[in-house]
Amino acid sequence: MSCGWSTILKNLQMSKQQAKNQKEKTTEIVEKLVSINRVSKTVKGGKNMSFSALVVVGDANGRVGFGKGNATEVADAKSKAFEAAKKGMIKVALKEGRTIHHDIFARFCSGKVYLRSAPAGTGVIAGGPMRAIFECVGIHDIVAKSVGTSNPYNMVGATFAALKQLLSPRLIAERRSKEISEIIKRRNSALKHAEPKQEQKTE
Repeated sequence: MSCGWSTILKNLQMSKQQAKNQKEKTTEIVEKLVSINRVSKTVKGGKNMSFSALVVVGDANGRVGFGKGNATEVADAKSKAFEAAKKGMIKVALKEGRTIHHDIFARFCSGKVYLRSAPAGTGVIAGGPMRAIFECVGIHDIVAKSVGTSNPYNMVGATFAALKQLLSPRLIAERRSKEISEIIKRRNSALKHAEPKQEQKTE
């Protein structure tokens, strides 16, 4: 009888471990190294050399985060930055799991970014740190432009400020106590009115 219980418990533990491994596989974290700099600090005895790393992580399904790490070795700085990024991940509302719901502008210090939603097949039109962020968050169609500084820290900060301001129709409907279909209908009508104006400007 005891042998039977031990086999049952062993099977349960194995099934739990398999479920845990399956969950870890399904939520794989995408890691991107944005920049790494060699920095020095002048002290009484001379200069202390170290490395500073900036990384972006995400699950390619709406969650993304960034982190910074300093250490005397490159590997230690990267590991510190990855741990900080995983702790500070945020949830981003995506439209159809491929683009953002609406256009947005944001700034962080001297960094300014413009993000525009794009139709399917457009791809990620962005460069540098912004492309790494969109790949980690799981955005497949977007048009982005950075104005001003090319400092990766400010660009990443401005991009995350923009992503935090994104609102989905579901969230707006809850805040305004309205139906989601009504919010989407008004948004589509506003986009249709805006398209002729853009065409007149291009002409």
